[in-house]
Parts: sequence; structure tokens; C-alpha cells
Amino acid sequence: MSPGKFPYEVQEHEAEKASNSYVISLAAMVVGLPLPIFNLIATFFFFIANRKESYFVRWHCTQALLSQFSLLFVNSFGFWWTVAILFDSQPITNHYISYLITAFLLNLAEFTTSIYTAVNTRKGIHVSWWFYGEITNLICKK
Repeated sequence: MSPGKFPYEVQEHEAEKASNSYVISLAAMVVGLPLPIFNLIATFFFFIANRKESYFVRWHCTQALLSQFSLLFVNSFGFWWTVAILFDSQPITNHYISYLITAFLLNLAEFTTSIYTAVNTRKGIHVSWWFYGEITNLICKK
């Protein structure tokens, strides 16, 4: 993560909407915890609703959407592996435990990073995440 200045002075309403893109993903994560698709759907609809907003808002909505998209694969794999263990009598292996720990740590990192980013973007500070920030720069045009 790299906090910094944005190419222009961010207005109050822009900072609020950009911050809300991360708050929406956090709320969806808490509410839809058992089913990983809820996080992506909620963030996607917020992205669609704000796709014609200012560059700052679009940029942060895109970054939040990209992070949720990648977590969808991690969480879905863990979800269906758990379903297979519960209903198909698959054994609980060390690989499964390791995967759950890794998925938990990735979700925890995304959760804390989203809180940090929501707070800073609300202040008008631009926060670019490692990996997602560069992809967002390629996708989101001024």
C-alpha cells in the first residue's frame, strides 16, 4: 500500500464515495461470509452505480472490485472443499487445514487493508494497493 497525493484536489463528496467502496466490500464480507459471491456482487453493484463518477471514485471502486474478484476464487475453493468434506465424506487433510489457514490470513489482510484504505480515502488520501493498484491504473482511465 502506498498512500499519497492524487493528481488533483479531491472533493469531500468524492472522498466519501471512494471510502464507501471499501465499506461496502467490508459489510458484504461480514454479512455474506458463508457464500463468497456476495462480496463480489455487492462491490460490483457499487462499482456500476459509480462508474460515471470522478476519476478518484472510479479508481477506488475499481481497486475494491479487483480485490473482491481475486478473493472470490480463494474463498469459493475453500467453501466447496468444506462442502465436500461435510457432505461427501471427504477426509480432513493437512492440505485442507493449510488452505483454510492461508485463506483466513488472506481474508484478514484484505479486511484490515480495506479498513485502512476506507479511513484514508475518506480523508482524501489516495491509497494504492500492491498488485491491485497497478492493475487499476491499467483499467481505469482518466
